[in-house]
Amino acid sequence: MTDQVSAREYFIQGLTLDGKKFRPSDWAERLCGAVSFCGRSNSGPNAYMQYSPYVRPTMVGDVKCVVVDERLREIEPRMFDFVMSFARDNGLQMTEACFVPDVK
Repeated sequence: MTDQVSAREYFIQGLTLDGKKFRPSDWAERLCGAVSFCGRSNSGPNAYMQYSPYVRPTMVGDVKCVVVDERLREIEPRMFDFVMSFARDNGLQMTEACFVPDVK
């Protein structure tokens, strides 16, 4: 086994601090889209949007979430601040976790 520092992730949940479901229902996709980037080419018929690997939507049970990789803080600090400020400004619940790789 090697000594690796696992990436820490923040789970922004689609629940307000008082437990209400956050609206609009596509908030996670909108937030991730705001910090996404274009793949392949930036224009033309082959252009497409792709979520950042550092900010991605997911479901945890029946709750929409956005997972934010802490490494984004070093790569794009303003983007990290934007996403975290969105969670704070909208009173969304947030939890921290770390990636634990399978040990074989």
